[in-house]
Amino acid sequence: MKKLLFISALFVAQYCFAQAPTADVQFPSQNHQFGKVKKGVPVTFVFNFKNVSEKPVVIEFANAECGCTTPEYPKTPVSKGQAGTIKVTYNAATEGVFKKNVNVKFANSTQPYVLTIEGEVLPEKPAATPPK
Repeated sequence: MKKLLFISALFVAQYCFAQAPTADVQFPSQNHQFGKVKKGVPVTFVFNFKNVSEKPVVIEFANAECGCTTPEYPKTPVSKGQAGTIKVTYNAATEGVFKKNVNVKFANSTQPYVLTIEGEVLPEKPAATPPK
């Protein structure tokens, strides 16, 4: 019984002193709403982030969920306290509402980041026909 009590106390102590993982970077916003956009006219948004860790951070990858969305990111380390950007472009080729995610992974970090862009691609207006 004493052994069980001791083991239980050990687990409780470990739980109480465990720290939540801290983020290596901070994004002011991880979502962007484009609103209504013209069909066939690509739209771009730049997500900013700051390295709040004690060491340089490197983006291991930034993957879009489809070929209609293209992320661009620095391949070099972002130093402690410095800012970086991830540019996300949506090609707006298809009419309708869209919501696209870009999954970002920093090297040596367990924290995943998801950047989201949303909007609505409007149909093209038919060309005006000249009067007869």
